[in-house]
Amino acid sequence: MVSASGITESWTTEETMDMSHETTQQQRAPHIRSRRGDEVLVMTPAPNHPSAPVPRAANVRAEVQAIDQAVFDAVAETPTPSLDRLLVGLSRSADRSRLWLVTAAGLAALGGTRGRRAAGLGLLAVGLASAVTNLGLKPLAGRRRPVWSDSHQVSASRRVRRPISASFPSGHAASAFAFASAAGEAAPAAWVPLHLAATLVGYSRVHTGVHYASDVSVGAVVGALCGWTVRRLAGPRAAGPREARRAP
Repeated sequence: MVSASGITESWTTEETMDMSHETTQQQRAPHIRSRRGDEVLVMTPAPNHPSAPVPRAANVRAEVQAIDQAVFDAVAETPTPSLDRLLVGLSRSADRSRLWLVTAAGLAALGGTRGRRAAGLGLLAVGLASAVTNLGLKPLAGRRRPVWSDSHQVSASRRVRRPISASFPSGHAASAFAFASAAGEAAPAAWVPLHLAATLVGYSRVHTGVHYASDVSVGAVVGALCGWTVRRLAGPRAAGPREARRAP
């Protein structure tokens, strides 16, 4: 058994140690003290305690930004004089969806009933994609356009008009894939050419220095979903006359 004086001495020693290390313990982690009988309990929260949340979203965003910047710099510092004129022209042709308006006119003029349906659905999908990106996602994200560093300048031969709107997601990519998705399903013969053109338009926006790769990737997904939505809402009328009669 421990004598009463021994207990008193034990408490005095422990209290002295607590006072000498109080500053160190406060710096290491918050703690909770409680006294039970002849014991002093010191409890520290676990690493996943709500008082110390891990900023996972911020970390993921920083890592995506680092990858985007690395891809952007790699494209910017790769000389492609033979491709610059083609990609610059393609990027400019897609401004205000002019490329898809011309394509829709061609489909309507040369594709018969199926081509006219494809043109109409494609333009409806472009309108939906433009509204979703420009009125919804861009103001919500508020991402700045790519930064041109001194060591990674975009060549003068590939520069285009730099939009003042937010960078994420790419409206050009959204419109391109919206048209390709909706019109390509209504006119299967045009599916591959339309998606190839949409892919080149999307890449041209990174090549000309006005978008990051993730802007284009997400824009393409948004556009494809808008195309699918338009086809879904159109129902059997989106198909040709024979397909519409066969639909339940």
